[in-house]
Amino acid sequence: MRGLYLDCFSGISGDMFLGALVDLGVKGGDLRAQLRKLPVTGYRISATSTRRADLGGTRVNVVLSASRQPHRGIREIRRLIEKSRLSARVRERSLAAFEALVDAEARVHRMPRERVHLHEVGAVDAIVDIVGTMIGMEKLGWPRVVCSPLHLGRGVVTMEHGTFPIPPPAVAELLRGRPCYSTDLEGELVTPTGAALAVTLATDFGPMPPMRLQKVGYGAGSRQYDHHPNLLRALYGDFLDEAALRETVLVIETTIDDMNPQLYGHLMERLFEAGALEVFYTPIQMKKNRPGILVTIICPQPLLEEVSAVIFRETTTIGFRYLPMGRIELAREFRTVRTPYGAVRMKLSFHNGERVQSTPEYEDCRSIALTAGVPLMEIQRAAVGALHGPAAGRRQRTTKRSTRRR
Repeated sequence: MRGLYLDCFSGISGDMFLGALVDLGVKGGDLRAQLRKLPVTGYRISATSTRRADLGGTRVNVVLSASRQPHRGIREIRRLIEKSRLSARVRERSLAAFEALVDAEARVHRMPRERVHLHEVGAVDAIVDIVGTMIGMEKLGWPRVVCSPLHLGRGVVTMEHGTFPIPPPAVAELLRGRPCYSTDLEGELVTPTGAALAVTLATDFGPMPPMRLQKVGYGAGSRQYDHHPNLLRALYGDFLDEAALRETVLVIETTIDDMNPQLYGHLMERLFEAGALEVFYTPIQMKKNRPGILVTIICPQPLLEEVSAVIFRETTTIGFRYLPMGRIELAREFRTVRTPYGAVRMKLSFHNGERVQSTPEYEDCRSIALTAGVPLMEIQRAAVGALHGPAAGRRQRTTKRSTRRR
């Protein structure tokens, strides 16, 4: 299962979460394009590389064109989000975070939730942080989120209604039942926006579960400390608590009988660029006895819009059908091996943490074969031999001997 572990050793805020997602590879241009679907103006968003206590990360900053921001209640925020052209799941998860904030504020002020106005978190920058984070999570394919215990900081914080102890009252309400701790580090480390995102997205709080890491991203907070990196660390990869990776994908089909055959190769390339997992063509017989092609595409659910755009731009079809379908695949990782002819990447597949398959990457082998003038099969055999060579055997035997000594 795709997973994201939030290591909140320096707390969490909306801009830190957003920065960590950008550091993981979510493109700033995609983020801005999606945020433009939200009927909110008067801001610009930037993402820059920075350092916190000599550790690098990405700082996402929302700059407002006006110093004063209107106070918004949940009805107005709901109207803004529901009027947007964002995907249904982004709207749903964004609203869930704001609902959590409103419920917490209602308990703090002991008033009906309809009367709650979100001051700091109802401003444009907080809306951009929350909605932008949900857009970034969709770009990552909505991985399962697990969150570490939350480092709260200590001291006091001044807000619109006065000076309050850390954690602020709304944060304390949001984090009921979740593991938290404080150290001697001064300052507000968990903001209401960060707390709302954590409790909305995380399915569990605790230590990092077994996972096969693929990427690590760091989102920078605004505050600098001399000897403490004020960063949110996001670890992305595959959680290993299942025998295989289970997910729901979309199977898209369309039939075409009036397109130049030369276009199908280009179409396949564009679909893969848009994020399709598989593309294949099947010859079929269509109405009026016309030969045609059944185009079948398998893609992640969040990428339906991007794949749809390619279909309509690059084919003659006027529509297609799709349905969700479960998919199980083995967890995978890549490892580079050295052969007498050059370096080759090996794709390794795992079941319950045990390697069950190892396959040389075709393009690596083909490129080396053409350069060296050696048969392709020889390169593939050399790569497999390098993976299972004498060094690997020696490591395995050493491990067995050391186990017997223990």
